[in-house]
Amino acid sequence: MASSTIISNTANLQKYLQLPQNGKIIAEYVWIDGSNGLRSKCKTMSKKVEKLEDLSEWNFDGSSTGQAPGDNSDVYLRPVAYYPDPFRLGDNIIVMCETYMSDGSPNAYNFRHDAAIILKQHSAAEFWFGLEQEYTLLDEFGWPYGWPKNGFPAPQGPYYCGVGTGKVFCRDIVEAHYKACLYAGIEISGTNAEVMPAQWEFQVGPCPDISLGDQLWIARFLLHRVAEEFGAKVTFAPKPIPGDWNGAGLHSNVSTKDTRADGGMKAIEAAMEKLSSRQKEHMAVYGSDNQLRMTGKHETASYDKFTWGVANRGSSVRIPRQVAADNKGYFEDRRPASNADPYQITGIIAETMYGKVEGADVAKFSNNAEAVESEMIVEVSKP
Repeated sequence: MASSTIISNTANLQKYLQLPQNGKIIAEYVWIDGSNGLRSKCKTMSKKVEKLEDLSEWNFDGSSTGQAPGDNSDVYLRPVAYYPDPFRLGDNIIVMCETYMSDGSPNAYNFRHDAAIILKQHSAAEFWFGLEQEYTLLDEFGWPYGWPKNGFPAPQGPYYCGVGTGKVFCRDIVEAHYKACLYAGIEISGTNAEVMPAQWEFQVGPCPDISLGDQLWIARFLLHRVAEEFGAKVTFAPKPIPGDWNGAGLHSNVSTKDTRADGGMKAIEAAMEKLSSRQKEHMAVYGSDNQLRMTGKHETASYDKFTWGVANRGSSVRIPRQVAADNKGYFEDRRPASNADPYQITGIIAETMYGKVEGADVAKFSNNAEAVESEMIVEVSKP
């Protein structure tokens, strides 16, 4: 990779990482900030963490993360899951947290809270989710790695699942991230180079219910941390390069015990009917700037039109060919943008398929509210 003045000095760091910790444990608390980004801070623990209850509540300055005003800035961190730390090794851990205000109410950007209520209420459905996270790696100047400076590479075609110099870039980052996820216990199920050069994808799942969101956010955190060491930037922008280049999505694979059962295609078709009736609501929580990606080109459906079909990557929802042949399985919602929140995605899908839940308001999840408030005309097309 190209040299960079911001690459971490990992060779020097190693001798310090190998120092004994004298019985202490480092817990790195991770949370989602007010701009759909990630933050973290570390705490020293006196003993090994063996259960979630061993982790105490903590707090941070929400006025510095866009989550609270300066005159009431304390936001509280409540651990919800923890994972082995692939950077510090040993008994050190990375902790996923929810955010709460001092009065005990969820922070405005705590999308996990309502999604967990919805998924728990509909636990009998036995949801399994698998999300395909696309992303683009940029150099220190914000240009995709491997692209000519102030220019463009050859047109798309040889890059998807490519092998060889000039076809793929930054494989070292991808490999390091893959191993870090496996070490951390993330259910990462694969990775591949994507259609646009310097764009990659990794998949997490299948995972039940709320755990998918926890794991995907930690996988994103690990990706940012790995990229730091190589001097690269990670962007989840759904259309990082305008023009005739593929955007980046977060394709969401969904199944329930009914869709997985014999004859489950009937349950999938019923789900399509319900999804088609809430196009605006889904698009409102499926990521910011998604309209730049969903143009009806580059393997996307139109932003304001719901379609579904077998093996059709140009539809809103794709039914895999094998699922149609088996008459059971899962469906792939191709609408979410790469920067969408997995809690929002899984929460609204469960709500649409099985009904709203008292005490949980998915509508407040909107980070693109104009899509709901506009007079967008939604067309529905069946195969």
